[in-house]
Amino acid sequence: MYPHDVPYRMSTEDARCFRNDVLNIVAQIPVGKVTTYGTIAALAGWPDHSRMVGRILRYSPESALLPCHRVVTIAGRTAPGWNAQRTLLQQEGVTFRSNGNVDMQQHWWQPV
Repeated sequence: MYPHDVPYRMSTEDARCFRNDVLNIVAQIPVGKVTTYGTIAALAGWPDHSRMVGRILRYSPESALLPCHRVVTIAGRTAPGWNAQRTLLQQEGVTFRSNGNVDMQQHWWQPV
């Protein structure tokens, strides 16, 4: 975790816990489903920290072992510059709408 990635309201300990929660949540996303950065942030207890979720997934070495390709924007957009993400999702049966976004109605994972 880099100091500039820790929002002003979050202590260093909060940031460590948040990071661990984010990685644990991403590990649970089922095959064929996606969730959003905002959903993960909310599940981790910091609903206004969706951008930090993206940073954690990008910069944490552990994320390479997780299904990070299953995390998209609320509109179903994939990560810019990560062309393989769409391929990985399609291999799991995730469908896309004509606008190129994931069909969120069909594939959005929101644990209860």
